[in-house]
Amino acid sequence: MAVDWQPIFLTLRLAGITTLLLLVIGVPLASWLALSRFRLKPVVETIISLPLVLPPSVLGFYLLLAFSPTSDPGKWLLETFNLQLVFSFEGLVVASLIYSLPFMVHPVQAGLENLPASWREASYTLGQSPFRTLYKVLLPNCKPALLTGIVLSFAHTIGEFGLVLMIGGNLPGQTRVASIAIYDEVELLNFEAAHAYAALLLSLSFTILLLVYWFNKRVTL
Repeated sequence: MAVDWQPIFLTLRLAGITTLLLLVIGVPLASWLALSRFRLKPVVETIISLPLVLPPSVLGFYLLLAFSPTSDPGKWLLETFNLQLVFSFEGLVVASLIYSLPFMVHPVQAGLENLPASWREASYTLGQSPFRTLYKVLLPNCKPALLTGIVLSFAHTIGEFGLVLMIGGNLPGQTRVASIAIYDEVELLNFEAAHAYAALLLSLSFTILLLVYWFNKRVTL
């Protein structure tokens, strides 16, 4: 049986881009949450954590309304940047960033909070800026937490279904990722093809998690 690799490659592309962008956005945000004493921090943490408890279809529905060309935000994006997020790969990336954000922020925040405060204070005493302290002192000492955030973000994006279906639909080559392809094949009663996609995702997820556990075990020895 010939397997259409396009949904697999599109899934890996979406997960890779999302994870890279989450590193840029999520690590500074996690650092701020770990070190800040901002009074409204619980509100920010609650907003970030909402995708953990919200059904993906709920989040996808509101993103669909927000990014629709008939809504004000969607209309502004289309008229200003000629960018339509609904039923496009770019829309999947934006939705995945929101949906997977807690999977990057929470592990990194926990890792930073577990480091001794004296390390940060010593760096400041030596004249290092908060930025250099974060990237030269703190992050190198919480590699397992950082790696866990990267892997969870990547793996979580690979497994998205409801959100992808709501905001991206099922456009071959544009938004038809592997989880959508599995659903399609099952609806067509083509279980052999569905099994091929599912087995590939299962193998990929198992390999990624195995490498993380192996790496974290070596770091903690």
